[in-house]
Amino acid sequence: MAFQPDMTTRLDGVSVLAPLRWRRWDGVIADVWHAQTADGARGEYVSRHPRVFIILEKEGGDIDLRLSPRAANLPALRGSHVSFVPAELEIWSRTETGMRLRHLDLHLDVEVLARRLGHRIDAARLAAPRLMFADARIMDLARLIAAECGGPNARDDLYGDALTLALTTELFQVSRDRPRKRPALAAWQLRRSIAFIEDNCMRNVRLQELAELTQLSQTYFSHAFKTATGVPPSRWHMRARIRKVQTLLAGGDMSLTDIAMSVGFADQAHFTRVFRRMVGQTPSAWRLAHRR
Repeated sequence: MAFQPDMTTRLDGVSVLAPLRWRRWDGVIADVWHAQTADGARGEYVSRHPRVFIILEKEGGDIDLRLSPRAANLPALRGSHVSFVPAELEIWSRTETGMRLRHLDLHLDVEVLARRLGHRIDAARLAAPRLMFADARIMDLARLIAAECGGPNARDDLYGDALTLALTTELFQVSRDRPRKRPALAAWQLRRSIAFIEDNCMRNVRLQELAELTQLSQTYFSHAFKTATGVPPSRWHMRARIRKVQTLLAGGDMSLTDIAMSVGFADQAHFTRVFRRMVGQTPSAWRLAHRR
Protein backbone atom coordinates (compact mmCIF):
# COMPACT_ATOMS: atom_id res chain seq x y z
CA MET A 1 0.00 0.00 0.00
CA ALA A 2 1.35 3.43 -0.95
CA PHE A 3 2.49 5.73 1.84
CA GLN A 4 -0.20 8.28 2.73
CA PRO A 5 0.21 11.27 5.08
CA ASP A 6 -2.20 11.14 8.02
CA MET A 7 -2.42 14.54 9.71
CA THR A 8 -5.16 16.13 11.79
CA THR A 9 -5.40 19.91 11.46
CA ARG A 10 -7.52 22.51 13.26
CA LEU A 11 -7.26 26.05 11.87
CA ASP A 12 -8.71 29.41 12.85
CA GLY A 13 -8.06 32.52 10.77
CA VAL A 14 -6.06 30.80 8.05
CA SER A 15 -7.06 30.86 4.38
CA VAL A 16 -5.45 29.15 1.40
CA LEU A 17 -4.49 31.47 -1.45
CA ALA A 18 -3.64 28.95 -4.17
CA PRO A 19 -4.36 25.30 -5.01
CA LEU A 20 -2.19 22.77 -3.21
CA ARG A 21 0.87 21.65 -5.15
CA TRP A 22 2.33 18.31 -4.18
CA ARG A 23 4.57 15.48 -5.31
CA ARG A 24 5.29 11.95 -4.14
CA TRP A 25 8.76 10.40 -4.10
CA ASP A 26 10.16 7.23 -2.59
CA GLY A 27 9.48 7.62 1.15
CA VAL A 28 8.48 11.30 0.99
CA ILE A 29 5.33 13.25 0.15
CA ALA A 30 5.89 16.97 -0.39
CA ASP A 31 3.15 19.62 -0.12
CA VAL A 32 3.57 23.28 -1.06
CA TRP A 33 1.03 25.62 0.54
CA HIS A 34 0.40 29.33 -0.10
CA ALA A 35 -1.65 30.76 2.76
CA GLN A 36 -2.72 33.96 4.46
CA THR A 37 -3.35 34.43 8.19
CA ALA A 38 -5.49 36.98 10.01
CA ASP A 39 -4.48 38.74 13.22
CA GLY A 40 -4.43 36.20 16.04
CA ALA A 41 -4.72 33.19 13.69
CA ARG A 42 -4.21 29.78 15.29
CA GLY A 43 -3.46 26.27 14.17
CA GLU A 44 -3.03 22.86 15.78
CA TYR A 45 -1.42 19.95 13.97
CA VAL A 46 -0.62 16.32 14.75
CA SER A 47 0.59 13.73 12.26
CA ARG A 48 1.06 9.97 12.39
CA HIS A 49 4.35 10.39 10.50
CA PRO A 50 7.35 12.64 11.12
CA ARG A 51 7.32 15.78 9.05
CA VAL A 52 9.45 18.76 8.14
CA PHE A 53 7.88 22.22 8.02
CA ILE A 54 9.88 24.81 6.05
CA ILE A 55 8.88 28.41 5.47
CA LEU A 56 9.94 29.31 1.94
CA GLU A 57 8.63 32.90 1.81
CA LYS A 58 6.97 35.18 4.34
CA GLU A 59 5.44 38.66 4.24
CA GLY A 60 4.17 40.42 7.34
CA GLY A 61 4.45 39.27 10.94
CA ASP A 62 6.01 36.24 12.57
CA ILE A 63 4.68 32.77 13.22
CA ASP A 64 5.18 31.28 16.70
CA LEU A 65 5.43 27.52 17.26
CA ARG A 66 4.95 25.62 20.52
CA LEU A 67 4.79 21.91 21.26
CA SER A 68 1.10 22.24 22.21
CA PRO A 69 -1.32 25.00 23.28
CA ARG A 70 -1.28 23.50 26.77
CA ALA A 71 2.51 23.53 27.11
CA ALA A 72 2.55 26.85 28.95
CA ASN A 73 5.93 26.09 30.45
CA LEU A 74 7.53 25.82 27.01
CA PRO A 75 8.24 29.06 25.15
CA ALA A 76 6.89 29.75 21.71
CA LEU A 77 9.67 29.78 19.10
CA ARG A 78 10.10 32.11 16.17
CA GLY A 79 12.77 33.32 13.81
CA SER A 80 14.33 30.66 11.62
CA HIS A 81 12.48 28.77 8.94
CA VAL A 82 13.01 25.02 9.43
CA SER A 83 11.16 22.76 11.89
CA PHE A 84 11.20 19.00 12.39
CA VAL A 85 8.16 17.52 14.12
CA PRO A 86 8.31 13.87 15.31
CA ALA A 87 5.40 11.51 14.70
CA GLU A 88 2.34 11.86 16.97
CA LEU A 89 3.60 15.14 18.47
CA GLU A 90 1.08 17.99 18.64
CA ILE A 91 2.26 21.39 17.41
CA TRP A 92 0.53 24.71 18.01
CA SER A 93 1.05 27.83 15.89
CA ARG A 94 -0.09 31.41 16.29
CA THR A 95 0.37 34.71 14.45
CA GLU A 96 -0.21 37.98 16.31
CA THR A 97 -0.55 39.98 13.08
CA GLY A 98 -1.67 38.97 9.65
CA MET A 99 0.86 37.56 7.22
CA ARG A 100 1.30 35.69 3.98
CA LEU A 101 3.53 32.68 3.69
CA ARG A 102 4.47 29.90 1.33
CA HIS A 103 5.70 26.76 3.04
CA LEU A 104 6.80 23.23 2.25
CA ASP A 105 5.65 20.23 4.27
CA LEU A 106 7.56 16.96 3.90
CA HIS A 107 5.84 13.86 5.28
CA LEU A 108 8.40 11.12 5.90
CA ASP A 109 8.08 7.34 5.67
CA VAL A 110 10.96 6.45 7.97
CA GLU A 111 11.15 2.76 7.04
CA VAL A 112 11.44 3.50 3.33
CA LEU A 113 14.02 6.23 3.89
CA ALA A 114 16.07 3.95 6.15
CA ARG A 115 16.08 1.31 3.41
CA ARG A 116 17.28 3.86 0.87
CA LEU A 117 20.00 5.05 3.24
CA GLY A 118 21.12 1.49 3.92
CA HIS A 119 20.65 1.57 7.69
CA ARG A 120 18.18 2.74 10.32
CA ILE A 121 17.86 6.41 11.22
CA ASP A 122 18.93 7.26 14.76
CA ALA A 123 15.86 6.80 16.98
CA ALA A 124 16.93 9.66 19.27
CA ARG A 125 16.95 12.09 16.35
CA LEU A 126 13.55 10.87 15.18
CA ALA A 127 12.06 11.49 18.64
CA ALA A 128 13.52 14.96 19.26
CA PRO A 129 11.53 17.98 17.99
CA ARG A 130 13.54 20.82 16.46
CA LEU A 131 11.51 23.97 15.99
CA MET A 132 12.44 27.07 14.04
CA PHE A 133 16.12 26.32 13.46
CA ALA A 134 18.37 27.53 10.67
CA ASP A 135 20.10 25.31 8.13
CA ALA A 136 21.26 26.78 4.83
CA ARG A 137 21.65 23.41 3.12
CA ILE A 138 18.15 22.30 4.04
CA MET A 139 16.74 25.61 2.80
CA ASP A 140 18.52 25.27 -0.55
CA LEU A 141 17.24 21.70 -0.97
CA ALA A 142 13.73 22.70 0.14
CA ARG A 143 13.50 25.36 -2.56
CA LEU A 144 14.55 22.86 -5.22
CA ILE A 145 12.02 20.31 -3.93
CA ALA A 146 9.24 22.92 -3.90
CA ALA A 147 10.03 23.80 -7.52
CA GLU A 148 9.41 20.15 -8.44
CA CYS A 149 5.95 20.12 -6.87
CA GLY A 150 3.64 20.73 -9.79
CA GLY A 151 6.05 23.01 -11.59
CA PRO A 152 5.80 23.26 -15.40
CA ASN A 153 9.33 21.94 -15.87
CA ALA A 154 9.30 19.19 -13.25
CA ARG A 155 12.06 16.66 -13.75
CA ASP A 156 12.18 12.88 -13.55
CA ASP A 157 11.38 11.21 -10.21
CA LEU A 158 15.06 10.29 -9.81
CA TYR A 159 15.88 13.97 -9.39
CA GLY A 160 13.33 14.40 -6.60
CA ASP A 161 14.45 11.15 -4.98
CA ALA A 162 18.00 12.51 -4.84
CA LEU A 163 16.89 15.85 -3.39
CA THR A 164 14.71 14.32 -0.67
CA LEU A 165 17.39 11.81 0.28
CA ALA A 166 19.96 14.61 0.52
CA LEU A 167 17.63 16.65 2.74
CA THR A 168 16.96 13.64 4.95
CA THR A 169 20.70 12.99 5.25
CA GLU A 170 21.30 16.58 6.33
CA LEU A 171 18.32 16.69 8.69
CA PHE A 172 19.24 13.54 10.61
CA GLN A 173 23.00 14.03 10.24
CA VAL A 174 23.44 10.64 8.59
CA SER A 175 27.14 9.97 8.21
CA ARG A 176 29.05 7.31 6.34
CA ASP A 177 29.37 4.15 8.37
CA ARG A 178 32.82 3.33 9.64
CA PRO A 179 34.35 0.43 7.77
CA ARG A 180 33.41 -2.82 9.40
CA LYS A 181 36.18 -4.59 11.22
CA ARG A 182 36.87 -7.69 9.20
CA PRO A 183 36.68 -11.04 11.00
CA ALA A 184 39.96 -12.60 12.01
CA LEU A 185 41.14 -16.12 12.74
CA ALA A 186 42.58 -17.08 16.09
CA ALA A 187 46.19 -18.21 15.96
CA TRP A 188 45.25 -21.87 16.43
CA GLN A 189 42.64 -21.66 13.67
CA LEU A 190 45.14 -20.17 11.24
CA ARG A 191 47.81 -22.78 12.04
CA ARG A 192 45.36 -25.66 11.78
CA SER A 193 43.82 -24.53 8.50
CA ILE A 194 47.19 -23.84 6.83
CA ALA A 195 48.61 -27.19 7.94
CA PHE A 196 45.52 -28.98 6.63
CA ILE A 197 45.78 -27.23 3.25
CA GLU A 198 49.51 -27.98 2.95
CA ASP A 199 49.02 -31.64 3.86
CA ASN A 200 46.15 -32.12 1.43
CA CYS A 201 47.12 -29.81 -1.39
CA MET A 202 47.38 -32.67 -3.91
CA ARG A 203 43.60 -33.09 -3.80
CA ASN A 204 40.65 -30.74 -3.82
CA VAL A 205 40.12 -29.24 -0.36
CA ARG A 206 36.53 -28.19 0.27
CA LEU A 207 35.71 -24.99 2.14
CA GLN A 208 33.34 -26.99 4.34
CA GLU A 209 36.28 -29.08 5.60
CA LEU A 210 38.23 -25.99 6.64
CA ALA A 211 35.18 -24.40 8.28
CA GLU A 212 34.48 -27.52 10.33
CA LEU A 213 38.16 -27.78 11.26
CA THR A 214 38.09 -24.25 12.74
CA GLN A 215 34.52 -24.47 14.12
CA LEU A 216 33.31 -21.56 11.98
CA SER A 217 30.73 -21.05 9.25
CA GLN A 218 32.02 -21.29 5.70
CA THR A 219 31.38 -17.59 4.99
CA TYR A 220 33.04 -16.40 8.19
CA PHE A 221 36.05 -18.65 7.68
CA SER A 222 36.53 -17.54 4.09
CA HIS A 223 36.56 -13.82 5.02
CA ALA A 224 38.68 -14.38 8.14
CA PHE A 225 41.28 -16.46 6.26
CA LYS A 226 41.68 -13.77 3.62
CA THR A 227 42.02 -11.11 6.34
CA ALA A 228 44.78 -13.13 8.00
CA THR A 229 46.73 -14.17 4.88
CA GLY A 230 45.79 -11.67 2.17
CA VAL A 231 44.47 -14.39 -0.14
CA PRO A 232 41.37 -16.61 -0.14
CA PRO A 233 41.71 -20.28 0.90
CA SER A 234 41.49 -21.48 -2.70
CA ARG A 235 44.45 -19.30 -3.68
CA TRP A 236 46.54 -20.54 -0.76
CA HIS A 237 45.65 -24.11 -1.72
CA MET A 238 46.72 -23.60 -5.32
CA ARG A 239 50.02 -22.02 -4.25
CA ALA A 240 50.72 -25.03 -2.02
CA ARG A 241 49.96 -27.37 -4.90
CA ILE A 242 52.28 -25.44 -7.23
CA ARG A 243 55.09 -25.66 -4.67
CA LYS A 244 54.68 -29.45 -4.66
CA VAL A 245 54.75 -29.40 -8.45
CA GLN A 246 57.98 -27.41 -8.44
CA THR A 247 59.58 -30.01 -6.19
CA LEU A 248 58.59 -32.75 -8.65
CA LEU A 249 59.80 -30.74 -11.64
CA ALA A 250 63.20 -29.98 -10.14
CA GLY A 251 63.94 -33.34 -8.56
CA GLY A 252 62.79 -36.02 -10.97
CA ASP A 253 62.15 -37.18 -14.51
CA MET A 254 58.34 -37.53 -14.37
CA SER A 255 56.63 -36.35 -17.53
CA LEU A 256 54.47 -33.25 -17.37
CA THR A 257 51.40 -35.39 -18.02
CA ASP A 258 52.20 -37.68 -15.07
CA ILE A 259 52.88 -34.71 -12.80
CA ALA A 260 49.61 -33.07 -13.83
CA MET A 261 47.63 -36.22 -13.04
CA SER A 262 49.46 -36.85 -9.74
CA VAL A 263 48.63 -33.42 -8.34
CA GLY A 264 44.99 -33.43 -9.34
CA PHE A 265 44.83 -31.48 -12.60
CA ALA A 266 42.41 -32.70 -15.23
CA ASP A 267 45.01 -32.71 -17.99
CA GLN A 268 48.40 -31.30 -18.96
CA ALA A 269 46.89 -28.30 -20.73
CA HIS A 270 45.03 -27.22 -17.60
CA PHE A 271 48.14 -27.82 -15.50
CA THR A 272 50.26 -25.69 -17.85
CA ARG A 273 47.77 -22.79 -17.86
CA VAL A 274 47.54 -22.65 -14.06
CA PHE A 275 51.31 -23.02 -13.56
CA ARG A 276 52.10 -20.26 -16.04
CA ARG A 277 49.51 -17.91 -14.51
CA MET A 278 50.94 -18.36 -11.00
CA VAL A 279 54.67 -18.71 -11.71
CA GLY A 280 55.10 -16.70 -14.91
CA GLN A 281 56.67 -19.58 -16.89
CA THR A 282 55.52 -22.82 -18.42
CA PRO A 283 56.37 -25.98 -16.41
CA SER A 284 58.90 -27.10 -19.02
CA ALA A 285 60.67 -23.71 -19.03
CA TRP A 286 60.75 -23.61 -15.23
CA ARG A 287 62.13 -27.18 -15.08
CA LEU A 288 64.85 -26.34 -17.60
CA ALA A 289 65.92 -23.21 -15.72
CA HIS A 290 66.06 -24.88 -12.33
CA ARG A 291 67.82 -28.01 -13.51
CA ARG A 292 70.64 -25.82 -14.80
